[in-house]
Amino acid sequence: GLAVTGEVQVANLKRNDTAQAGDLLFLTKPLGTGVLTTAGKRGLLEAQHAHVARDLMLIPNTLGASLGGLEEVHAMTDVTGFGLAGHLLEMAEGSGLQVDLEFRAVPRAEEVEHYLAMGAYPDGAFRNWKSYGDRLEGASDMLRMMVLSDPQTSGGLLVAVDPDAADAIRSLSAVQGPIGRMVMPTERATIVVR
Repeated sequence: GLAVTGEVQVANLKRNDTAQAGDLLFLTKPLGTGVLTTAGKRGLLEAQHAHVARDLMLIPNTLGASLGGLEEVHAMTDVTGFGLAGHLLEMAEGSGLQVDLEFRAVPRAEEVEHYLAMGAYPDGAFRNWKSYGDRLEGASDMLRMMVLSDPQTSGGLLVAVDPDAADAIRSLSAVQGPIGRMVMPTERATIVVR
């Protein structure tokens, strides 16, 4: 593991369980490192794509400091080995909310679908899906399952933002989305994928 020691003003401290109903959800990096590294381990990775996962992993999450300083950012967490769905679940359940997720809006490396079609399914994605797949609705095909549960190495930040600040957030170069929104819970699954 990694331990980081530093100082932060309490007003700039963001947690993963303080999202609010209506918040829009953004990501700061595309998904796909798990699929791409799996393709590499299985000898499927084509030479022209050898750098893609590494390049994604090398993008620092320094934007987090700027986002942390915005009061309109209500919650934030990094996307790691639990995959996007795992971290969405933590944020939603910790905040007492539900997620309405637009799958088409979820950013992913353009090569991901190519390697999924070749069978580069990360073992970690299956473990992730086994642990939380029953809390998702509308993600029963293999593409959605694998993208949403793909374990990330050095993944981006998942950010819940007041909708009134959406334009300001979108103006930050690395931010992609919105990919969905936090909504009041219903009888449906914790994450509803459209």
